[in-house]
Amino acid sequence: MEFDISWILLGLPLAFALGWLASRFDARQMRAYNRSAPKAYFKGLNFLLNEQQDKAIDAFIEAVQNDPDTSELHFALGNLFRRRGEYNRAVRVHEHLLSRGDLNRTDRNRAQHALALDFLKAGLLDRAEDALRRLEGTSYEAEARLALLAIYERSRDWKQASEIAQRMQAAGQGDFSARLAHYLCEQGDVQATNGQLEQAQVAYQQALQLAPGAARAHIDLARLQHRMGQHQQAWSTLQALAHNSPSALPLAAALLPDIAKALGNMQEIQRWLEDQYRQTPSLDLLQALVTLDADSGQADAPGRERYIQHLGKEPSLVAATRWLASETLHDEQHHPSIQRALEHASKPLTRYRCAACGFEARQHFWHCPGCQSWDSYPARRVEEL
Repeated sequence: MEFDISWILLGLPLAFALGWLASRFDARQMRAYNRSAPKAYFKGLNFLLNEQQDKAIDAFIEAVQNDPDTSELHFALGNLFRRRGEYNRAVRVHEHLLSRGDLNRTDRNRAQHALALDFLKAGLLDRAEDALRRLEGTSYEAEARLALLAIYERSRDWKQASEIAQRMQAAGQGDFSARLAHYLCEQGDVQATNGQLEQAQVAYQQALQLAPGAARAHIDLARLQHRMGQHQQAWSTLQALAHNSPSALPLAAALLPDIAKALGNMQEIQRWLEDQYRQTPSLDLLQALVTLDADSGQADAPGRERYIQHLGKEPSLVAATRWLASETLHDEQHHPSIQRALEHASKPLTRYRCAACGFEARQHFWHCPGCQSWDSYPARRVEEL
């Protein structure tokens, strides 16, 4: 059978015509697409870069309406709502994404994580907890556990916090032994307040086993032992504190005179405390020594002269104010007003300051109430920093 070349000649114009029609159709589709979502998307992006968030939101809403199946536009819109504090609208956007049956697993996990952040920012901790729990086994698992840990610490649910911290440590997300020791001490504090002294003692001892260098566990245990009449054990615990965490000893200094009186060995504890003070001078250690001097009843006790010796080492308005409190002035009638002025000026210097956020407080905190950081308060007061 002979091949007729005329069929090729007839087919070429037909193929050209079909190709031209297809290209025209694609061009129309591209123009229609550019007129809808991408144009609005880039307009919204431009507004966002120019910090015009209201106009950016309007542009993204227009883009979503033109192309409701585009998940990226929903994520951009939801994040914008969250940044503006419009948490209800952000929640609706991310819940709409989760309700879509065509969403792939990666985008579904991303939407679940975004929804959890919406609830966190809105302060809806119970709903945030539920949303974060759903992220177990996903690529957002580590972030979700950190957020859950923050929720449990904020709500003071120390058992749940311990469970999450243990799982994070087992997963290799870091060493949480010091934080777990804090959780045990928190539980021990509650038990001690409720009169459950034996249970509290067990909690503090478990904290020490978990983190032998934990200053708080030593201090809380020594305070409880002294309260339970175990004065010798309390003295041994404070000696262990000085060995493991000498910088934290000032936080327990006020306890030492009471323990010394209970044991009847003031001179031994005084000599030990003087050695600690020589190594690291501190206002709290100084005050404990002055108290021991007063309690000793010895005629030649240094007493308030220690303030003068301290001033020779370090300039201190607090020490000068305390020394002046019982001094006799030439114009004694002016003493009360001068003393009040000095106490007013030195009062802010006796506070403790968080090294992470700068939050100041009259008492020492292990968990900063400002930034929620652990162990961010130095044991020394503002004047000594």
